[in-house]
Amino acid sequence: MSLRTLGRLMRPRAVTTRGFAAGVQSSTNFGADGQIVPHGGALVESMAPAELSSFVLKSCSVEIDLNDRQACDVELLVNGAFSPLGGFMNQDDYDSVVSDYHLKSGELFGLPVVLDVNRDDIVPGTKVALNYQGKAIAALEVESRWNPDKPLETLRCYQTSSLEHPGVQMVAMERGPTYVGGNITGLAYPDRVFPCQTPREVRAGLPKNADVVVFQCRNPVHRAHYELFTRAGDAENVSENGVVLVHPTCGPTQADDIPGAVRYATYEVLKNELEDKRINWAYLPYSMHMAGPREALQHMLIRKNYGCTHFIIGRDMAGSKSSVTGDDFYGAYDAQDFAKSISGELGMQTVPSLNLVYTDEGYLTAEAAKERGLNPLKLSGTEFRRKLRAGEDIPEWFAFKSVVEVLRAHQ
Repeated sequence: MSLRTLGRLMRPRAVTTRGFAAGVQSSTNFGADGQIVPHGGALVESMAPAELSSFVLKSCSVEIDLNDRQACDVELLVNGAFSPLGGFMNQDDYDSVVSDYHLKSGELFGLPVVLDVNRDDIVPGTKVALNYQGKAIAALEVESRWNPDKPLETLRCYQTSSLEHPGVQMVAMERGPTYVGGNITGLAYPDRVFPCQTPREVRAGLPKNADVVVFQCRNPVHRAHYELFTRAGDAENVSENGVVLVHPTCGPTQADDIPGAVRYATYEVLKNELEDKRINWAYLPYSMHMAGPREALQHMLIRKNYGCTHFIIGRDMAGSKSSVTGDDFYGAYDAQDFAKSISGELGMQTVPSLNLVYTDEGYLTAEAAKERGLNPLKLSGTEFRRKLRAGEDIPEWFAFKSVVEVLRAHQ
């Protein structure tokens, strides 16, 4: 049975439709090119022409090796995803973002984008070659250097300075004691198992004057995700000619998450089986901070630069639990509420994710299931992983067979 046939059987007609509301027009403010204007007004890209790369590299007097997280930041700075930034934040922008999630120039920005170092010879005026996995991918011209107040940074950005939070651990224990900022020039993109199109490349494949609803996820794709992003195109605030962009992050996340290359493979098998031309696919080399509301803003501005007009925001987006007590650091709807509050200023709309459950009548909203007196079928993440390891059957309402095969092949 094909996925398309399975989808029709599992989606009750009375609950949702595959069509859009007739006559709904986009309320997005499109630019002259028929697409949403990038954050700050234009894509800020900094990849050097190939013939100048050797000259740029020779001008560097210092070189450092980047870790996975830093390499993701460099790639997103170079390709324009972090527009309007042209490099790592200087101290004035850093202080402003930490204080109230705005750049000094006034644009919204969720989290600091900084380069941490633990060397004394990297000072303003120094040109630094940034290497990743043995290859120079960018050059940084240092403009500022400072010792950050990390407790204040984490308290403002993560709403806690507790080391029980994985993002706080990263800032306090993985990052070096000193931050440097300055413009960067791209030399090459990192070599990755998964291809990462630039914002310009993704925009080139999107329709003109049409809403683009983006689905962000840091996990392997499962049935509920599919139901969520296919139904998002039917939201009341999405135009009838709108499309969906499935754009999962494939960079570092939490320590116990499935590796990015495996997550990418699950989306690829699903993409190859679906026949819906309204669904576009791309992958984001972003490192998760698990920063809840602040990270929701970060994801939204990035996706605006990729050409998206609407952002699907789920319950407890980018949420995290204490590594000691298991308590949540954020409320279930904190990220949704914050995203709604800044959506007008950002110039993007939100599409709250449906709280979907599976019943004998297929996938329904939890509210509809309760009204009909239907009991949702449940499979916990712990039980799913146990079944995966044991080779036991996993119900297709929970996970696609092709995705399960990928996950088992990479255990």
